[in-house]
Amino acid sequence: QQLLCGENEVYDYDLIVIGGGSGGLACSKVRASQITLSKPTLPPDLHLSSLGGTCVNVGCIPKKLMHQTALLGTSIQDARKFGWELPEETVKHNWETMKSAVNNYIGSLNWGYRVALRDKNVNYINSYAEFIESHKIKATNKRGKETFHTAAKFILATGERPRYLSIPGDKEYCITSDDLFSLPHCPGKTLVIGASYVALECGGFLAGLGLDVTVMVRSILLRGFDQEMANRAGKHMEEHGVKFLRKYVPVKVEELEAGTPGRLKVTAKSTEGDETIEGEYNTVLIAVGRDACTGKIGLDQAGVKVNPKNGKIPVNDEEQTNVPHIYAIGDILEGKWELTPVAIQAGKLLARRLYAGASLKCDYVNVPTTVFTPLEYGACGLSEEKAMELYGQDNLEVYHSLFWPLEFTVPNRDNNKCYSKIICNKLDNDRVIGFHYLGPNAGEVTQGYGVAMKCGLTKEQLDNTIGIHPTCAEVRLITDQLQAAFHLSCSPLTTIGIASTMLYRLRPQKKKKCVLKK
Repeated sequence: QQLLCGENEVYDYDLIVIGGGSGGLACSKVRASQITLSKPTLPPDLHLSSLGGTCVNVGCIPKKLMHQTALLGTSIQDARKFGWELPEETVKHNWETMKSAVNNYIGSLNWGYRVALRDKNVNYINSYAEFIESHKIKATNKRGKETFHTAAKFILATGERPRYLSIPGDKEYCITSDDLFSLPHCPGKTLVIGASYVALECGGFLAGLGLDVTVMVRSILLRGFDQEMANRAGKHMEEHGVKFLRKYVPVKVEELEAGTPGRLKVTAKSTEGDETIEGEYNTVLIAVGRDACTGKIGLDQAGVKVNPKNGKIPVNDEEQTNVPHIYAIGDILEGKWELTPVAIQAGKLLARRLYAGASLKCDYVNVPTTVFTPLEYGACGLSEEKAMELYGQDNLEVYHSLFWPLEFTVPNRDNNKCYSKIICNKLDNDRVIGFHYLGPNAGEVTQGYGVAMKCGLTKEQLDNTIGIHPTCAEVRLITDQLQAAFHLSCSPLTTIGIASTMLYRLRPQKKKKCVLKK
């Protein structure tokens, strides 16, 4: 026990971190490296048996590995055009082999996290945490045993869980992304309900494995992202076999036949009228968003304010809630990015501020991210819609280009499907306020531009940067040359390595196009 200076209270620990995900782990490990006093890291109810949270267990890691599995299938088809003599019969995919390999890797990560906590003298308690009062929690393990712990400070990092639909049959017969990555059998013909990035990523890699996939969309794709980019990503998915049911919502799910997989009937209603449709599927995957895990941890007992509409926690720029000794990080924050690297960064910096005398705060501006659709979408900064809302159409300059990656040319696929654009603020020296890229290796490409934007990248600096050739990343570095040619004559040009490129410079009131032919 520690007697805190200047206070008359005696607490078991100086800090308790509630949540075993990426943010909570990062905070705990940094805290432990600053001061040797041990503390418990209490996971909430979402992962009682494994550390790492959503990202490691049922999110980023298995999603990216299964996305890579689908890309390998495409590469096998491309290989023939590059001279590889493969068997004529169709190459088959084995779901069970993939699932076992992915889960074995996740298991190794879980073990590594546990070892890391032990090495840093962090007291890990695998229990469900609930506040009894503002400085005291009750921890209940899976056997029902209760223990009580007090602390001077708390950090909430409880994350989110998938949202269900509240319709007949959803919880009985449907799965979420939490279930998909450990599904013991191939899902077969699949209906994905939702248009979130989780929906499109899962639908995309399932289709890439050769499955019959339909995505049911209530309104728009990738709400909150640039809509031109979202629609291009969706169009590419359609061209590669994914079916979209637009302007429909499910109203009922029924089981027709049990099995692995079984058969389900889905009834859906139009959002634009009274029309209803029915369809049969082997698996129904719900991906309509996630809810913050804040409703069952006793925040009312601690006096922590929560947005009643979404369960999110408002914090100040120090990640501090309305209760001064209780902080929050990660997906449960109101108005912040729901991304693993953001939670990790916030957790590290918070621990350093609290215990190492640091002052640096988490910067939530210009956060790069990638949606791992079959044709990947990377973004950093503002969408075109948000930029227009903030700065006005007349004050923006938007540069666009379609391109054909060199590696796509020999197999002759996806010509002029890849696309990128930058959004510049004319009021601020043509500073780049939005970067958007649709193409291969989007995460690797976007990360570098994210660093540049964090340093205040302008269009002039971009134009003066020499690109690496031939790469997809250089597309954004040749816009000045091509745009100048457009203003001179719009004559046909050739770009070496990036073939058949179209470029147009957009002033928001009037979009001009110039086709550059190979």
